[in-house]
Amino acid sequence: MKKIGLLSDTHSFLDERIFQYFAECDEIWHAGDFGSMSLIDRLRAFKPLRGVYGNIDNALIQAEMPLDLRFECEGVPVFMTHIGGYPGRYNPRVRKILMENPPRNGLFICGHSHILKAMPDRQLGFLHLNPGACGNEGWHTVKTLMRFVLDKGAIRELEVIELGKRGN
Repeated sequence: MKKIGLLSDTHSFLDERIFQYFAECDEIWHAGDFGSMSLIDRLRAFKPLRGVYGNIDNALIQAEMPLDLRFECEGVPVFMTHIGGYPGRYNPRVRKILMENPPRNGLFICGHSHILKAMPDRQLGFLHLNPGACGNEGWHTVKTLMRFVLDKGAIRELEVIELGKRGN
């Protein structure tokens, strides 16, 4: 069993409350737009980190993080990328990948939109997660992140955490 903390679109800002909310997590996953290597270093010093680079991330971050990340955690297949879309409205590049090799009974995770989403893709057989944005840059009004548990192939205890209004 692993407890996962999921965030995205920090844009170089790391709300200190993240450390409180992710204190009991085993891993932190970041769905892109870190904004700075120092932010990556702080997260790595706190917990094991998995992530993908986003469209604002520089060459240094792109050398550290992949565009796409596929792995299995606690029997749950995971596919993560930054710009992905959501069921019925996938990015064309991602749609091709998902049609050819969906993370069946698993997770498709992306960021980019700054819109919190948790919805099943019933056609392809996985759960789509976008934790919204927890940085201060962008048009979102409330900073959000997610926590969940992966255990023996199951995804459970999904929580949405609101950190308050952007800028605070």
